[in-house]
Amino acid sequence: MANCDTNMWTPLNFLSLSAKEADLETAKVVLVPVPYDSTTTYKTGTRDGPLGLLRASAHLEDFDHELGIDVASIGIHTTPFLEPVLASPQAMIDRIRKTVEPFVEQKKIVGLLGGDHSITLGSIQAYQALYPNLSVLYFDAHGDLRDSYLGSKWGHANVARRISEICPVVEVGVRSISKQEMEFIEKSNVHVFFMNSVEPEPPPHHDVLAALSSPKVYISVDLDCLDPSLMPAVGTPEPGGLSWSQLTGLIEAVSKQREIVGFDVVELSPDLGPSSCSFIAAKLAYKLIAYANLTNISGH
Repeated sequence: MANCDTNMWTPLNFLSLSAKEADLETAKVVLVPVPYDSTTTYKTGTRDGPLGLLRASAHLEDFDHELGIDVASIGIHTTPFLEPVLASPQAMIDRIRKTVEPFVEQKKIVGLLGGDHSITLGSIQAYQALYPNLSVLYFDAHGDLRDSYLGSKWGHANVARRISEICPVVEVGVRSISKQEMEFIEKSNVHVFFMNSVEPEPPPHHDVLAALSSPKVYISVDLDCLDPSLMPAVGTPEPGGLSWSQLTGLIEAVSKQREIVGFDVVELSPDLGPSSCSFIAAKLAYKLIAYANLTNISGH
């Protein structure tokens, strides 16, 4: 949280950290804001997600009482906003990969702040090059497993399909899917944990852990995995989603058994919901940073 005793403008970085706290050389975590929503197909606005999340983060307390750590002390560097490439989604994905790669090579924990879900692929491409046995834990209300959608193979409706072509994917929170996607799941290496809309319960933690075949895990969170009564500020909400405690509880369980090497928080559209949605997104990024740091300390 920014120092409230100063009259200076607070810096636009995560938690409004000082230059020393946000120094790239000593930072363990690098956050990359990606204001891109060119592949959205219903409500737009995720281009404003990174700004809304970062502004909200300035009002979070640095100390996490649940974990007993000062999150600011981890060292969190926020890069300048990544300029979108409007020529094609594939070109944007390539820009993200090239941006993330140097940080991954330095063994930084990289977190993307989206932006629509198509941006995830670029980050995972960078991670998979260094960690060939990477697994992806993918939280989403939708399967995102179409081979092509509206003439494109590189949009937010295809991203999990493209990821599955380079590493194993475990999906949690899915409650909207096409027949073609179901047919693909039956013959693929994608493990999907569906949510029952009548009695929405998350899968047991041990089942998810068993499905994550690699000790190194990348976590991707589309905020529409949460129930829209909690998170309405997304482009394609679906009823019957995860609660806050269900989502963070599962991430915590994974952090105790796997090494979280990178993550993203995507699909926040601040104008589609109350200001609390930006705070929830910021708090989720905060929790992911904390849990990822714990796994690095424990050496999983």
